[in-house]
Amino acid sequence: MGAATRKKVQRKFKIRGYTLKVEALDEILSFLSHFQDAEDEAIDLLLDELENESLKSSILDKESVHRVVSLLLEAEAAVEETPGAISTRSALRIVDAFLMSKFCYDPIKKIFYENTGRLAIHGDASAKSALYRNRFLLLFQRLSRDQHFSKPAFDTEMSHFGSCEISPIQSLIGQTGKRWVMGVISQLEDGHFFLEDLTASVEINLSNAISFTQLTVFFSIYGWDIGLFALPEVSTCGFPPLEDRDESLASLSGLDFFGGGTLTREETVSFFYGLEKKAVNDMFVILSDVWLDNEERRLWEASDCPGWLRECGGGSFPIYLHGEFLFSFHIAVGKLGQMIASHPRLKEHSQFLFIPGPDDAGPSTVLPRCALPNYLTEEFRSTFQMPYSPHRIKFYTQEIVLFRQDLLYRMRRSCLVPPSPEETSDPFEHLVATITHQSHLCPLPLSVQPIIWNYDHCLHLYPNPHTVLFLSHFPLS
Repeated sequence: MGAATRKKVQRKFKIRGYTLKVEALDEILSFLSHFQDAEDEAIDLLLDELENESLKSSILDKESVHRVVSLLLEAEAAVEETPGAISTRSALRIVDAFLMSKFCYDPIKKIFYENTGRLAIHGDASAKSALYRNRFLLLFQRLSRDQHFSKPAFDTEMSHFGSCEISPIQSLIGQTGKRWVMGVISQLEDGHFFLEDLTASVEINLSNAISFTQLTVFFSIYGWDIGLFALPEVSTCGFPPLEDRDESLASLSGLDFFGGGTLTREETVSFFYGLEKKAVNDMFVILSDVWLDNEERRLWEASDCPGWLRECGGGSFPIYLHGEFLFSFHIAVGKLGQMIASHPRLKEHSQFLFIPGPDDAGPSTVLPRCALPNYLTEEFRSTFQMPYSPHRIKFYTQEIVLFRQDLLYRMRRSCLVPPSPEETSDPFEHLVATITHQSHLCPLPLSVQPIIWNYDHCLHLYPNPHTVLFLSHFPLS
């Protein structure tokens, strides 16, 4: 190893607060010789693994480093010996939305706890109020870690707005001046908007409010001026700021919010350096608005490609509960099955997921949406998997969410304060900013989009997944 690599290792370890002895540095350089094409990633992973060790001192000797290096090299060797077995077992995990664990936040203990009770599909009235409370607390605990919205230690301004410390609505009684509040907009009376949190509600004036990039429809942060004999006038509104995924994971203490199980340290190392790096031929092909009554077959000619092809598609067909249409649906899906069967390589090396959309047959349009009924799909379930919507996939260490819904159309109709065009005028970017800041796939009122109260956690995006795919057949502008 050259002098440049030595200096880079010493610099990165010094940033993390470690001092290396000569023997420890030689051990690290020997380890890096196995990963000459990914030295930076190897150093970062080694540092992350060292943080999990019980070290007696920040001065690292050969023995301390050797334990971690041996673990990483053993995991790498395991990948080389049995790549197929690990890939088959853990590479692709399909998460059932109705089997996801539900976690709630305790604002007193400041920890998340798992709901171990049975979740009924038809919840009682308390389940509806718990839906809003859990959403509020999820965002509030995230906001409490943001330095711009915490109480300053000294009498200094955190931003050009002044101190942005969040105040409960109940504490505003008798107060004047500018205050920052987090809450949800509600319409308790016709033509009057109110802001609510867990302590109280107050009528507000939104006529002069300035919004940012997001579509203001649900939980937001508001800056307002309070007078003695006038309604609080909202001057600024926006969503809770985003939090880095690693920061969110660090606060969860290993809880699996996404579903699909957590990876052990050995599996994480194996996937990072082995399978996930080598999976260059694996791909997802996303199909939306594939009308099954169209006889065009050229679609599959371009898909007969080498490698391990996994196809996550969303087909569409105007299904009505009428014998003629059901018969047409069976014929169309049968033709689709024949098209797939005519490409043996495609069928053998692919997995097909049929994700239901808002116009497909089913018991209702409530979210999470159930899979297509068995009486419509029993003949081709051997070819297609029928997941729920939204649908979650864990591919190696990557978390992917697929959602079929005409969300942008409804969000724009329900927007109370138009988003600012200063940063962008693209409505889809406004939508992306809204769902990511809200940590929720569908932050709409229940009167606009019904949600199963006890299963609202299936639509949470916390911590932020690696990829979110929206499949919609409405224009995005």
